[in-house]
Amino acid sequence: MRKYGIIGFPVKHSFSPRYFEQKFEVFGLLDCRYKAYEIDNLSGIKDLVKDENLLGFNVTIPFKQEIIPFLTGISEAAKAMNAVNTVTVTDNGWIGDNTDFIGFRNSIRKHLHPYFNYALIFGTGGSSNAVRYALKQLGIPHATVSRGNLVDFSYMDLTEEDIKEHNILINTTPLGSLASIDECVNIPYSAIAKKHVCFDLIYTPAETVFLQKAKKQGAKIENGLEMLEIQADKSWEIWNT
Repeated sequence: MRKYGIIGFPVKHSFSPRYFEQKFEVFGLLDCRYKAYEIDNLSGIKDLVKDENLLGFNVTIPFKQEIIPFLTGISEAAKAMNAVNTVTVTDNGWIGDNTDFIGFRNSIRKHLHPYFNYALIFGTGGSSNAVRYALKQLGIPHATVSRGNLVDFSYMDLTEEDIKEHNILINTTPLGSLASIDECVNIPYSAIAKKHVCFDLIYTPAETVFLQKAKKQGAKIENGLEMLEIQADKSWEIWNT
């Protein structure tokens, strides 16, 4: 049996197990299994991987950076992002990679303006790093918004004019997910218009409060489902290369 999985907290609502199980069924991969492992820390991760005999696993919030010290190797892309979402288990140790940026990059492309793109990223976690890396690959100028000091904008200082000057708005925070379904980033939504593309990395619910408010203003919206599917397929490719 070839076993794979995803680790994180929480992961009980993760789409990944269902996606991979459907993939295995469609392609007749009857010897493959994919399971969610909900853990609140990484203290027992080595024993878990060994006991479950995993060949590879995905990493989600909050461990995309915390997993790095456990690795014996890391791809250049993951190193640049300081975030890992895909781990391959080999005889010589664990190799970390990041496919989040590929998922986001390929998903956002269809929404890009042919002449002008300028992005605002809400949040500074591991997923935010992947988004910034993808935008850099696409040649899109971008700025980061957070509550901290070492960012381009704070939520308190963000103005309607700032929103108007950026046509791509990206939520990488967990606000709006099932754990905080009625919440959203605190920004001047009234400044959002038809020219805007609003992308939320969250895919459950399909429309977060952030996307609902943007849609009401006439913006194009996209959740993280397609991004997840693309990055999952890339993870599978890495595990089987």
